[in-house]
Amino acid sequence: MNIHKRFIVQFFIQIILAFFLLSLILIIMWAIIGFSIMNSDVAKDLSKADELFFIDKISIKDEKVTFDKKLKQMVKNQNGQLIVLTEKGAVIGSYNTAEKVPAHMNESEVASLILGTPAEYSYWKLEEGYKRPYILLFGKKNSGTDIVNEIKPEIDWKNHQLNLSDRAYQKINEENGWVQLIDATGQVVDEYGTKKQPTKYSNQDLMTLSQDQHHVTTAYFDEETEQSIIVGTYKSDSNSSLEEGIYKTVSHSLFIIFILLILFLFIGTFWYARKFGVPLIMMMKWLENLGKGVYEQPQDIHQRPILLNKKGRLKKKYRLYKDFITTLVQLTKTLKQNESERQKMTQIREEWITGISHDLKTPLASITGYSQMLESENYSWSEKETREFAKVISEKSVYMMQLLEDLTLTYRLRNQALPIVKEKVDLNEFIRRTIIHFINETAHNEIQFDFHPYDEIIYAYIDQKWFQRILDNLIANAIKYNPPGTTITVSTSLIEQHLIIIKIEDNGIGMDSETLDKLFQRYYRGTNTSDSGSGTGLGMAITKQLVQLHNGSIRVKSTPNKGTQIRLILPARAEEDDE
Repeated sequence: MNIHKRFIVQFFIQIILAFFLLSLILIIMWAIIGFSIMNSDVAKDLSKADELFFIDKISIKDEKVTFDKKLKQMVKNQNGQLIVLTEKGAVIGSYNTAEKVPAHMNESEVASLILGTPAEYSYWKLEEGYKRPYILLFGKKNSGTDIVNEIKPEIDWKNHQLNLSDRAYQKINEENGWVQLIDATGQVVDEYGTKKQPTKYSNQDLMTLSQDQHHVTTAYFDEETEQSIIVGTYKSDSNSSLEEGIYKTVSHSLFIIFILLILFLFIGTFWYARKFGVPLIMMMKWLENLGKGVYEQPQDIHQRPILLNKKGRLKKKYRLYKDFITTLVQLTKTLKQNESERQKMTQIREEWITGISHDLKTPLASITGYSQMLESENYSWSEKETREFAKVISEKSVYMMQLLEDLTLTYRLRNQALPIVKEKVDLNEFIRRTIIHFINETAHNEIQFDFHPYDEIIYAYIDQKWFQRILDNLIANAIKYNPPGTTITVSTSLIEQHLIIIKIEDNGIGMDSETLDKLFQRYYRGTNTSDSGSGTGLGMAITKQLVQLHNGSIRVKSTPNKGTQIRLILPARAEEDDE
């Protein structure tokens, strides 16, 4: 997978992950809000709780019930009572009950308790988390009924007076209640604890009185006197309190969500900066080092590569940039290798310049010396001596001219400024003439030449001048760098009428691996010759470039003390030949 696709996959995964985390946060917060609202609702009215609410608040062990402190407080605040029974009706626990609870209740008693008055009962079947099922009863006392029962015997019906006792006053005040005595016409004739209650009631008022959202009312009608008692208790503004609680809960939850989102933003920013920023900064530093000529990967304080872990593998945060890092590693190696090669080339060039300077000084010294000798009036040279002097001067001049020509040819080849004019040539005959030329030189009398031409005529498209230079260089090197008695074998062959093979082999001293590796480098001169006054160090480099200009290739194999084989491969057809 390339880096483009890897980035797309990474960002897609991260967007999905961010969406999942945000959704999870919202779900959690809505759950918290719902739970808070439910708790607020239950705190107002325990009858709205479900079975799960009581699991961790009521523990039953060995038929003994223990109520949680918070649950007790809620029951007490709601003026309620709790009763726990077994399925068979045995009462095993109770809390805040006014009267003594019987030890056992049958089904009818439980039903009448739930359905009857003066208390309103809710019940739950507790199963989960307990060894066996239990029944939980929660009763909320009807305060109005209690007050009616308390004051009914004390009322003076004949005189239309409440005639309340101190205990009745205390009871009414404790329940935050009020009492009105109404005659047969609906007129209030006596009252206590009222706050803006009407002084006269119609039949419709009496029918809707119990639906008043601000009061909980209970009425009693005395048939004998046709008078009525209305007892009410003021409601706490539960809806308002509930709404206020919900508002506070939602506000608190939204604040928490806001804080969580800010934290998520900071954490996400830090994570993104670490995931994408740190690798980019490291690679920028790496590139900066390359620009300064430091061809090494960035390292930590322990001089270990920053990118790799202890196992030598790429660290996880850098894997997204694996392709780019691989390119940087390759570039670093290439630049380091090029720098090493440049230094070696500089050293070789300096050594070559030093050698060339020496090689030029030696023939120049000979030319200068012999010229001064011929010029001197103090001596009279014989014709034979004059010819010998002239021969030395000529040889040295030819050597210097060859050196200058090689330098010029090298720069022309480097700048691709050497014209090549190819023509169709009988290659076997061309090589035969070259070998005969070497055989006819007396200096090569101790070298054995063998030529094995292809059985048929081979036509090659070559520039005769420069191809002659190729053969001359290769054969001359074989002669120069090998001892007397060496056999040089030249052969030609053809591969499927497409490729021409020319082999130049000798059984001489061969070359070591270092010489073989540097054979085609400019300025390099082999050490396998004692002739220090010849060779420019450019011959083989020139040869290779001339072969390449003929669309060919050159390969060299050599083994020390066993000889050298040079193989030239040329195309058998010219590029413009349509045949």
